[in-house]
Amino acid sequence: MSRQIALLRGINVGGHNSFPKARQRELAEALGLKDVTVVLQTGNLVFADPGTPPGETARRIEDRIAAELGLTVPVVVRTRDELAAAVAANPFPQAAAEPKSLHLTFLSEVPADTSRLDAIDQAAFAPDRFRLVGRELYLWCPDGIGRSKLAALVSRTPLGVTATARNWNTVTKLLALADA
Repeated sequence: MSRQIALLRGINVGGHNSFPKARQRELAEALGLKDVTVVLQTGNLVFADPGTPPGETARRIEDRIAAELGLTVPVVVRTRDELAAAVAANPFPQAAAEPKSLHLTFLSEVPADTSRLDAIDQAAFAPDRFRLVGRELYLWCPDGIGRSKLAALVSRTPLGVTATARNWNTVTKLLALADA
C-alpha cells in the first residue's frame, strides 16, 4: 500500500498552535484518510495514500484545520517514494551517525529564487553546512543546532515557499512507518 506523509508546520511548539495527537488523527480521519499514524505531537501524519496529489492533500488538511480549529497551519506532504528519495539524497551521509545534528527542511516547491541562500558564505560558519537539493534543504550542524549561527540565518532566509523542518531521527522514523 502506498503512503503519504503530512508535515504540519508550527504545531505544539512552545505552546503555540496546540493540536493534540488524538485530535490530529480525528481530523485526518474526518478527511477520509485511512490507516493514520501520528508521530510525535508536532504534526507528523503517516497515512494510506488517498489517491490525490500531495499538494492537494496538503490543501485539504490546511483547509480542515482552519475550518475546525481556526488555525492557519501550513502543511507540506510527501509521498513515501519522495521521502525515501530525500533520505537517499542526503548530501551529508556522515551526519547520519549523529542524527540530532542533521535537519531536513521540506519545501512545498522548488524555490524560484535561491539568491539569498546562494549569497551565504558557508565557510564563515564552518563546520556547519547546508545544501539545497530540489525541494529539500539539508542543514548539518555537528556541534548542535541550538547555538548555530548558520541554522538561525538559514531559517530566517525567505524562500517564498512553505517550509517545515524535522531532525534526521524524525525523518527516518517517518520513512520506516511509511514502509511498515
